[in-house]
Amino acid sequence: MALQVGDKAPAFEGIDQDSNPIKLSDFSGKKLVLYFYPKDNTPGCTAQSCNLRDNYDALLKAGYAVVGISSDSAKKHQNFIAKYELPFPLIADEDKSIHEQFGTWVEKSMYGRTYMGTARTTFVINESGVIEEIIAKVKTKDHTAQILD
Repeated sequence: MALQVGDKAPAFEGIDQDSNPIKLSDFSGKKLVLYFYPKDNTPGCTAQSCNLRDNYDALLKAGYAVVGISSDSAKKHQNFIAKYELPFPLIADEDKSIHEQFGTWVEKSMYGRTYMGTARTTFVINESGVIEEIIAKVKTKDHTAQILD
């Protein structure tokens, strides 16, 4: 069953670009923007991550922590963070276990071919770990506005 607004967020646990553990309970008492994106260094994912970077101070002022998740490796995340000076951690979900928990590992199709991939989705989670908003139609170049709206 798909997650919905008002549901308790899954108690995920993953490893960031520097092999540090990150889990939902780390953000207890804080608001969290958890964004799932398909791939480092692709046009849409870069635009989305850079939009969050460029508006990071506004997100912090509004009380949000930001964490990105893709199925890329920690090494790819390190390069992506360095190249674009991203100020927030990226979780390397190579086994897609967190994607599965959040329902973001889905069947997609392109040019008549079906394959499994990441559904670009952002979960806004409140201080109590409850999902306040699910943004499924992400505007990559204006994503912060969708969150702070």
